[in-house]
Amino acid sequence: MEKGVQRWIIDISKWNPSSNDFSFALSLLPQTHHSSITRFVKMEDRKRALVSLLLQYTLIHEVLGIPYPDIVINRTLEGKPFLECGRFCFDFPNFNFNVSHHGDYVAIASEPLCLVGLDIVNFMIPEKETVPEYIQNFSSYFSSSEWDRIISVGNNEEVLAEFYRYWCLKEAYVKAIGSGLAYGLHKVEFHHTNWTSISVKVDGVTNQQWRFWLFDLDKGHSVSIARGHPRLAIESYKRSLKRTKFNEEEYNVGLHLPNPRFVLRTVEELISVIHKAKRSC
Repeated sequence: MEKGVQRWIIDISKWNPSSNDFSFALSLLPQTHHSSITRFVKMEDRKRALVSLLLQYTLIHEVLGIPYPDIVINRTLEGKPFLECGRFCFDFPNFNFNVSHHGDYVAIASEPLCLVGLDIVNFMIPEKETVPEYIQNFSSYFSSSEWDRIISVGNNEEVLAEFYRYWCLKEAYVKAIGSGLAYGLHKVEFHHTNWTSISVKVDGVTNQQWRFWLFDLDKGHSVSIARGHPRLAIESYKRSLKRTKFNEEEYNVGLHLPNPRFVLRTVEELISVIHKAKRSC
């Protein structure tokens, strides 16, 4: 099942397409996705949305071997993308994926059995507020234990980084279960040892059916991965999953699969793969 565990990331600051190059990349995607990209006014936002979809189609084509015209990606009511497996996906019991983009990076993660949540944060420095004023706006989303750790970690730069790392984990969790940020983030409390051995309490109860990883991509970005049990997904997302019931032995195999390092891909690689896949059909 390890082939179903993928971690890809792209630094979009290195892709500066001409208008023709951008239009060509956009034309490779199904027409149904175009408005979700062109609705953005800023080119940087359009780039993130486009690259996110290129990652999804390329990963599904390469990992699952699905012919490009047969790939159908939809979204739940809450906005989580999922693959309409149809007659495909037989190699994995519960293939699913998640995407994230913030700052310079766009990434995708997939799992063959467990739920997967992915989030990237860019340590943006507030412009019109001090760091304490800025993070105070979000204090209700954190437990008292988390908040104490954030505000006591050190200087303002360290406080801001600590805040974003906790936020990154919370987003990965809610994205994994498919709820979006409507879920009560204050009910999800993280514990860690120097950002390793990360565990979660939900409504005050430690949940052993989750694993989490958090990495610093560079000085200004962090990325987190959440891996959890499919039965914990919200109902609307469960309907998109192939299976949600696994016995303990089956689930532990998926839960303890290796978590690989992110592979750095380029936009040009994705465009080439999809272009060839379309021409071969």
